Amino acid sequence: MPRFLIDTMRYLISGGGTGGHIFPAVSIANALKELDPEAEILFVGALGRMEMERVPQAGYKIVGLPVRGFNRSQPWKNVSVLIDLAKSIRQVKRVIRDFRPDVGVGVGGYASGAAMWAAAQMGIPILLQEQNGFAGVTNKILKDKAAKICVAYEGMERFFPADKIILTGNPVRQNLTSGIKNEKLKIKNLLILGGSLGARTINEAVLAGLPALQQAGINVVWQTGKVYYDKIISSEAYKRAIGTINGEANTPWLEVLPFLTDMPDRYAQADLVISRAGASSISEICLLGKPAILVPSPNVAEDHQTHNAMALVHKDAAVLVKDSEAMKKLIPTALELIRDDNRLQALHTNVLTLAQRDSAKRIAEEVMKLARRE
Repeated sequence: MPRFLIDTMRYLISGGGTGGHIFPAVSIANALKELDPEAEILFVGALGRMEMERVPQAGYKIVGLPVRGFNRSQPWKNVSVLIDLAKSIRQVKRVIRDFRPDVGVGVGGYASGAAMWAAAQMGIPILLQEQNGFAGVTNKILKDKAAKICVAYEGMERFFPADKIILTGNPVRQNLTSGIKNEKLKIKNLLILGGSLGARTINEAVLAGLPALQQAGINVVWQTGKVYYDKIISSEAYKRAIGTINGEANTPWLEVLPFLTDMPDRYAQADLVISRAGASSISEICLLGKPAILVPSPNVAEDHQTHNAMALVHKDAAVLVKDSEAMKKLIPTALELIRDDNRLQALHTNVLTLAQRDSAKRIAEEVMKLARRE
């Protein structure tokens, strides 16, 4: 008798290092729980990385491995990395023997490589989820061992076997579409996002462009990231831009915040978004149909944010400003675009066609098919 008819299904999920890996992993786990409330889920992460904090906050158990990334600039230091990798594979094999998962799910990152490699060696079917338009090293290494590979972009056959690929998109934050736009406000709204930690180049370009933004007669919501917030609000450029009345900041047109907790409403109100080109951000922009200027980070592996952005640019679904040109071009480009209603509408229409809906649920359904050996 098939096990799924007589026993609780168990799922091993691994990935992390960045929020871009952790959020999809937790979203898939949540979707599995919605489809199968009795399911048992165990995460595997890397010790000292953010998943060791974020996953328990989401209500799931996690095991930490001593795995680390390879040092590409100083390869002679990788002996200890290889030793830790071997330790991690031995440790995760013990975890697999104890937990007895029906399926392994890998979303990228150091721990995902060790965990999914061990699972495949032990006969556990594995599913990979690739968030970016340029596949990560871990998933490329594991592609031949995977039973299925869920992707967010078309054309991923250049990285993975075509018969394993399923186009599902990336999971996005829950309730993101629940925001309500205040139609009474006739002033255009610009939403500037640099992620939870912030984006230095975007922040510097916006700080330099505050006078032009103020003169434009638009509303600006600027998420600086917590790393940059104090420095920005204490800068002379910011103080000159906001002005004061009776000692109070005179900034009805500008909100500057370290991070945003009410993203659905902020997105709903935005006529134009400035953002990095991380996989989660782009998936949100597509789902909501938001005209966007993308500034890919140059500090990511294999320049994958540029590949993400170009997937939209080639469809005339977003505008790209290079990080190296942001100081000169970002604010002038934003002001020109936000005044052009026809261009905004075209970007809105085109980016909506790229949206993948219910991604977490669709991925979870594929995971459950593997568990049942369908």
